Amino acid sequence: MKTISNPWLKLGEGINQEDFDLIHTLEETCIREDQTALKLELDYKLAASSGSAGMRKINEFMYFDGQELIGYIGICEFGDASTPLEVNGMVHPEYRRQGVFATLSKLVLDEWKRRAPKSLLLLSDRNSEGGQAFIQGTGAHYHHSEYEMYLQMDRPDIHGDLKGLTFRKATNADAWEIRRQNAIYFGDEPVDEEETEHPREGMILPEEEEKRGMIIYLAEARGQVIGKFHIQLSPGGTGGIYGLGILPEHRGKGYGRATLLKAVDKLKEARAADIMLQVAVENANALGLYQSCGFKETSTMDYYELR
Repeated sequence: MKTISNPWLKLGEGINQEDFDLIHTLEETCIREDQTALKLELDYKLAASSGSAGMRKINEFMYFDGQELIGYIGICEFGDASTPLEVNGMVHPEYRRQGVFATLSKLVLDEWKRRAPKSLLLLSDRNSEGGQAFIQGTGAHYHHSEYEMYLQMDRPDIHGDLKGLTFRKATNADAWEIRRQNAIYFGDEPVDEEETEHPREGMILPEEEEKRGMIIYLAEARGQVIGKFHIQLSPGGTGGIYGLGILPEHRGKGYGRATLLKAVDKLKEARAADIMLQVAVENANALGLYQSCGFKETSTMDYYELR
């Protein structure tokens, strides 16, 4: 264990390239030492960072000893105004049990209370003893778990019938359709557009998301929207598939498989070195689909909720 001799904190609304490199290096150290997964969303955060002065919200909490980053916790705010905040973090293995995580987590909880009434999801790899122990001490309640799955890139490509589907990039005009689908697939709070004073406030705007590296596609059959998927390619070459779903009235027709394979094709066209996705543990149908298309579980992330 190393003794902390020159501690100081850096707080920010977003991260720049220097922050990204420091956090990513710490992440690699922790993963190598602990053999567990982290969900920090650094690529998305770097792309989304505006670099603006004057913080409205604090999302990045960094603990240094001199010039070395030894602890980090980040707040992720996805989706619309009804979506919970997500929190994940880490401490360098050689600097643990010295109050680093306790200091950072107190700042995070204070920031969350300032931004209430959103609930807070605390994330931990199921195999992380330290992460699980910390969460149990907060009084948070179990919410759900997700498998992280990676495509086995060395197996032969899987091809499938597109079932007459066409795919188009979503535009800002599709923001309400995306919000409607997220409410169906992921339990996001539905909102009536006609009853909302500021219709686009807190919503996912596809054209803005694309500037941050996240591209949203709508799947259509006979001119009717039947589902969607989101893809993102990280600077490190990992392609992610997110937000994939088929509307209930169009399920059971092979559209889910066709949509998933289209997302994989799009990422391969972008030269993704790896392709990953996350799926709720209890979603047996989606899990079976992903497995049949060559995805394999690599870790389990548990989510606990504070209200």
